[in-house]
Amino acid sequence: MKSFSILLAAIIALCLLSSCSQNNTVSKTDFVIANGQMPNVTTDKNGTIHLVYGIGDSIMYTFSSNKGGSFSSPVVIDVVPKLYSFAMRGPQIAATDDGVVVTACNERGNIYSYFKENEKWQKGARINNEDTVAKEGLMALSADGNNVFTVWLDLRGNKRNKIAGASSKDGGQTWSQNKLIYQSPDSSVCECCKPSVEVKGKNVYVMFRNKVNGNRDLYLMRSTNAGASFGKAQKLGNESWQLNACPMDGGGLAVNENGEVQTAWRRKDKIYSDVPGMPETDLGNGRNCTVQSVNNKFVYAWTDSSKIKLLKTDGKKEVLGNGMLPVLTPVDKNHILCVWENEKQIHAAVTDL
Repeated sequence: MKSFSILLAAIIALCLLSSCSQNNTVSKTDFVIANGQMPNVTTDKNGTIHLVYGIGDSIMYTFSSNKGGSFSSPVVIDVVPKLYSFAMRGPQIAATDDGVVVTACNERGNIYSYFKENEKWQKGARINNEDTVAKEGLMALSADGNNVFTVWLDLRGNKRNKIAGASSKDGGQTWSQNKLIYQSPDSSVCECCKPSVEVKGKNVYVMFRNKVNGNRDLYLMRSTNAGASFGKAQKLGNESWQLNACPMDGGGLAVNENGEVQTAWRRKDKIYSDVPGMPETDLGNGRNCTVQSVNNKFVYAWTDSSKIKLLKTDGKKEVLGNGMLPVLTPVDKNHILCVWENEKQIHAAVTDL
């Protein structure tokens, strides 16, 4: 009887250990998800990770339901002739309470939307209500609950790039009338830098690289009414970057659950983080940076000499692999997934914080 009790206890302990190992995230170093370019990633309220990217004219999608341990076989969302899927120009993805939204732009300057319904991808409305105005193909997408907002560089009117936006209340099926969010007093914002957008409740934050008096600095705007109107654009950082060219480097934007805003961006050969109204903080050398909130703390990633560098919440830096253009999404409170592009392959790493 005693031997049976010992055996039963051992079996129970083994089962518990097995259960824990299935539920805990195991850090996973540089691995390849698929062939492709320009990945973008999000995590929904149930913890499923959704990934979109481009291959030629095809918009591709895959997901992970085990915290980034593995990804599903990729499927084609749509084939868009002359799809933008290079040089910061690629499909965008966001998770709502009811599903997933994807946006994509072609070289003609039209932005299309897609939504997932009954496990099948459906095409939503075209977002730009004036034809061929997003020729740069630089756009961003965010959602919180059922509030979805997208921003892009827009040429309408004077053929100069401005920041425009639109919202959706039905998961990307239909979109509001386009709204002019910002126009530079020097006629154009920075022509080849991707804007950023973050939605938290009815707050919509938009960050973009401006062009004022020859300076290519980052600016931040905020709406408190779901994007119906925006406040004044605020310059980020105390210093400026005088540059007679476009750096092709837009930066990243994140807002945590407490409503605290954090930005990350490049000036010259340095990456900076900044809270609006405060001096910038030097994070290190690099370009193509991003920032993400995990458990109300901020994590940063960027490219430094063709290496993907991660700055954790404890201040430690880690090199994840070779590549460029990293994007981040939370896995759980203690882990983050970084996805990037390297030699036309989508790479990823799950890292503990």
